[in-house]
Order: sequence, then structure tokens, then C-alpha cells
Amino acid sequence: MKKHTLRPISVLLLAFLVVLPLAWVSESHAQASPQGSAPAAGGMKQIEGAIKSVDPSGRMVTLDDGTKLTIPPTVNVPKGDLKEGAMVKVSFEEKGGQNVVTSLQVQKKK
Repeated sequence: MKKHTLRPISVLLLAFLVVLPLAWVSESHAQASPQGSAPAAGGMKQIEGAIKSVDPSGRMVTLDDGTKLTIPPTVNVPKGDLKEGAMVKVSFEEKGGQNVVTSLQVQKKK
């Protein structure tokens, strides 16, 4: 008689041991990859606009909307292309409170 009562208990215990890790992995995965399209703080951003001003070094640009962009030496942009009024398309990241350019394209006038 004891043999018949242990069997359902062992089946339930085995099922619990199989399902518990699967539920834990599923929950961990859901936390690790949040849904939504909002960029993370400091993530890659893009902006288009006209250049309002360029500092003498050519490494700091202000757009007409007031956005200040820092161009690191790793981003090659001919200084002659950075002129007031030039339309640009810029990808940048926020780093240390600055908008650091990762890509800058000067739009050709049509």
C-alpha cells in the first residue's frame, strides 16, 4: 500500500523539479531583454539640422535647434564642410554629459 502512495508523490516532485527551472529561466530572460522601443539613456541617437556655429578647432558644432555636438578625432569630417547653414545628419551618443558624434554627414545642396 505504501508503494502506491509514493508513486504519485514522486511524479509530482519530478514534475515540480522540471517545471521550476524552466519558469526561472523564462523570468530571467524577460528581465534581461525588456520590451519597448525607447532608447536607453546614453544610447545612440540621430539628428538632422543646420549648423548654427562651429568652434575654431572644428571639434564643437552647434545646430540651429541649440544642440551642441562634440566631434572626436576618430570621426573624420573635412573642416571646410563644417560651415554655418550647412545641413547635417548626425549620429551621436551621450557620454559624460556631452553629445559625442559617431557619424556626421554633410548634406549636399540640391
